[in-house]
Amino acid sequence: MQQETSSAVEARLNELGHTLPAVAAPVAAYVPATITGNLVYTSGQLPFINGELTASGKVGAEVSAETAAGQAQACALNALAAIKDVIGDLDRIVRVVKVVGFVASDPSFTGQPAVVNGASEFLGAVLGDKGIHARSAVGVAALPLDAPVEVELIVEFA
Repeated sequence: MQQETSSAVEARLNELGHTLPAVAAPVAAYVPATITGNLVYTSGQLPFINGELTASGKVGAEVSAETAAGQAQACALNALAAIKDVIGDLDRIVRVVKVVGFVASDPSFTGQPAVVNGASEFLGAVLGDKGIHARSAVGVAALPLDAPVEVELIVEFA
């Protein structure tokens, strides 16, 4: 149901060198985003770039923290696409309420906050003050498709 809109948020994405991707098709029994009241909850978004994972494995082993931070940014971009799909226009975003980032981590890796900063800093760059949020950055043993990171958002909209 993605609508073509010339929004200020999408113009800012373009300034930063990004365009919204197609919403990734669910790989199980869920929807990419759902609305309750004036909140959008996204499902966990994997770092698909042009429809494929460009990195896989554990952060701190097969994937560097820097690469994983870029992957977290891709997750946030995918989450924005899922949000647009359900609210029609990203300019309706009032604020990002919460970001939850999951990092597939080598047992010795403790830099999850720096990895999830890839998503947090991106949302701030795109949305300004509306992108400031509460957050959790969690290390996990494994993620779907051996992705190094997964991000979900809760966003308030008007």
